[in-house]
Amino acid sequence: MATSEDGLPITVEFGGGAELLFDKKKRHDVKLPGDKEWTLQKLLYWIKDNLLKEREELFLQEDTVRPGILVLVNDADWELLGQGEYKLCPNDNVLFISTLHGG
Repeated sequence: MATSEDGLPITVEFGGGAELLFDKKKRHDVKLPGDKEWTLQKLLYWIKDNLLKEREELFLQEDTVRPGILVLVNDADWELLGQGEYKLCPNDNVLFISTLHGG
C-alpha cells in the first residue's frame, strides 16, 4: 500500500518485558520514513536502528525476532500473515510480546 509523503503511520508496542530493551517504553507511535513499501522484515531493521536501546540479541536473532517473542499485527499472529513478508498498512498496530522469563 502506498504511503503518504511524510511516511507510514503505525504503532509499535512491546510487552512481557520486551519493553525493557526499548527504554521501558511500551508504546511508540511512529511514522516510517519515505514512500517505499514497508514490510515487517524492514520494520525489524528499522526498530533495531531507531528504537532498540540495549541488548539486541534479546530481541533479534539473525534476520527475525528471537524465539520466544510473539508478534501480533492488529491482534493477529504474524505467522498467519506471512511473517516478515507482511506489507504494513497505515495505522497498523504491531505488538511484540516476550514470553521469556528469567529465573
